[in-house]
Order: sequence, then structure tokens, then C-alpha cells
Amino acid sequence: MASPIGIRRESKNRWERRTPITPEQVKRLKNDHGLDFCVQPSELRIFPDEDYRAAGAEICEDLSGCNIILGVKEVPEHEVIPEKTYMFFSHTIKGQEKNMGMLSRMMESGCNLIDYERIVDENGKRLVFFGWHAGVAGMIDTLWTLGRRLEWEGIRSPFSSIMPAHEYHELPEAREHIASVGRSIATYGIPYSLRPLVIGFAGYGNVSRGAQEILDLLPVVEVSPEDLPNLSRRSDRGQNIYKVVFEERHMVEPIGEGAFDLQDYYRNPAGYRSRFMNHVPYLTILMNCIYWEKKYPRLLTKEQIRELYSKTRPPILRVIGDISCDLEGAIEATVKTTTPAAPVYVYEPWDDTVTFGWKGTGPVILAVDNLPCEIPLESSVYFGERLREFLPFVSREDLFRPLEEMAIPGPLKSALILHGGRLTPKYEYMKDFFD
Repeated sequence: MASPIGIRRESKNRWERRTPITPEQVKRLKNDHGLDFCVQPSELRIFPDEDYRAAGAEICEDLSGCNIILGVKEVPEHEVIPEKTYMFFSHTIKGQEKNMGMLSRMMESGCNLIDYERIVDENGKRLVFFGWHAGVAGMIDTLWTLGRRLEWEGIRSPFSSIMPAHEYHELPEAREHIASVGRSIATYGIPYSLRPLVIGFAGYGNVSRGAQEILDLLPVVEVSPEDLPNLSRRSDRGQNIYKVVFEERHMVEPIGEGAFDLQDYYRNPAGYRSRFMNHVPYLTILMNCIYWEKKYPRLLTKEQIRELYSKTRPPILRVIGDISCDLEGAIEATVKTTTPAAPVYVYEPWDDTVTFGWKGTGPVILAVDNLPCEIPLESSVYFGERLREFLPFVSREDLFRPLEEMAIPGPLKSALILHGGRLTPKYEYMKDFFD
């Protein structure tokens, strides 16, 4: 008889209320596949313990009897149980320094690690993700941030009534409220000093689509990057917000001669440089929704922000919603990550410092690194539906068998970072991070 699957309580911070599998999904897995579950009790989790018990799960503090342990965020080093298979977002594949100790502990403990981020199909498309919900929460929080910044500037705007995502009871309530703000904009317009109000999206994947879905609740006109210089305050009646979506060809260009080629850019990013600063002066809000690694050019450097804010007239850029949230990454001025308790800070370009809140000279940066936790109900249901199909495979397979003998789907094998405490061949490059 297979051991039960463990669901650990999230212990990263008080904001993490998500779960990888909901009670309803536990019930279906138990009825359809005979899977059993042990769930650590939690007072924070969006679903109460009693819901899991009613679904047929056992509530148990000790998960040592479970061969497979599911979570959402990183497992603290002292909570790692030896010789278990863990599934969670490890945030290690880029060499994130804060998680190398955890990874070392899992190696020493002979564990398997399946990282949700690396469960992908043959084309590299992620199959289990929270990205769309990160975009949704990030856009709500960014509109809230804009309202706060404009209030400080003495500008009354329809955005003042918008709340952070976590202050709405459920996502439908947030949608309806933002739609009502949209109706106000359509009727009364945007203050003249803000026209044209342009919101730019770097990227067009799941994160961007989630963010755009919220923005589209407002009266929006989509324009191309080439249209930006032609938008005029005088001809704008203020009853629309302009949306622009940037693809790679709008963000980078070849260093030498020749036309932009997407596949060549992916193969040879060192041969390209950023051209994104051409667009930034026209943006009121920049939403960063791209996947970024150090090999790619930055969207916006600290030096470029200093240059932008050194003009005689202040720039129209008020807020950067950095949903991707890579420290000093695509947005180099993202120098800290934040929590929903204090989600934003002003980056001061002159002395490379930050001041929490929205008062200051430079742009306000939203840098919450776990945005989906602000809409825990909807994000958990969505995520669990995608994870659910993989659990029967991991439950009935001996995941400590030799890799070549394992009968699990390819997407799961591709996500196996550690096998018996050793880096699998695909992830041996990570040895350099320990050096």
C-alpha cells in the first residue's frame, strides 16, 4: 500500500495562505485513484483543516510517514526530512543565494526535489504555475500604488479608491470594484495633468495576460509601441487608458548589423542590447512581466533611471509594477523584495537608496515576490487542478529508482532537480552556484 501524500503547512511568512491541493481535489484523488493524504494543521491556510478532514484526509503534524511531501514555497532547512520526495517552488535554478542552504540540506539528506517551475512540455511551456494569478494581483496592487502616489502629488484620481488585492474578500469583488472605477473614468475622465495615461507591459505570457485582464476592466485602448510618440495630451479627452504590450523585438536590438531574430536572440543574447529606454519616457506605469536571466539585457538600468529623472520636467513614469521581481534584474532598481504588509518603495536615483512607501522623487516600485498569495482561494484552486493530474504517477512510482527506469511523465522527469540527494544531469550546472 502506498504511503499517504503529505501536504505541509506554509511557513515562509504570515501572508502565505495558499495550498498546492484543495480539499475538493483531495477528495477526487482519493475517490478516483485511491490516494491518501496527510495534511499538517494550519491556522493560516485558506482552507480550514476540517475541510480536508471532511474530504478524507488525515490531519497530522508529523509527515515523516509520507514518501512524497507537497508544498508551495521553500522548505526551511530545519524542516527537511531525510530521504523524501519534495515538490514545491525551490527558487534555486538561477542560483538564488538565499536558498542554497536549503538545497544543500536536501542534498545531504538524500532527498528528491521536483520543482514546479520546471514541469514543462516539450516546447518548454510551463504546465503547473501561478503566473496568471501573479499578474492579476500585481496589476491590482499597481493600480492601488498609482492612486497613493497621485494623492501624495496632490492629484485627485479615480484610482484612489482601489485597495491592495489582499484586502478584497475574493477576486470577483476586486473585479467589480475596478470595473466601477472604469465606469467613473468613462464618465468623468482622467485628470488633465495625467493625459495620456499609458500603461506598458513588458512581456506577453501568463503573467502579462493576468495583469492585462485586470487592466481591461477599465476603458482601455491598445496602441503599438510605434504609436507612443504620437499620443498627445491636447487630443486626449481623458476617458481612456492606453495599453501597450512590448515583445522582444521592441525591447532589444542586435548590437551589430542585421535584423532582429527571436530565435537568434534566445541562442545568443550577448549579441543584443536593450532599446527599451526609447519607450519608457511615454509610460505612466511599467509592468515588468518577463522571464529574465543574467545573460539577457536589462530593461531598465539604474543609470537610465537617473538620466530619466534628471530632466528639467519630471518624467511621467510614476510606478513600476515589477511582477517578475528579480533582484537587480531586468529592472535594476528592484533592489529589495517586499511583502503585502509594505509592498512598495521609492527608488531614489541620486543616491541609490530606497524609502518604503510612495513619497519621493524616483519611481515607486512594487516588488512583492509572492503576489499570488494575495488571492489564495482562486490561485490554489487553479494551481491544484494542474498539479492533480501528475500526483497518481508520483504516488505509484518508486522515485528513488535509477532515472532511466522511472515510469513517470517526461515533464516530471524534467523537473527533477535532485535525485537521491544528487543533482540530475540537466541541473549539474548548479554546482557552480555552490562554489
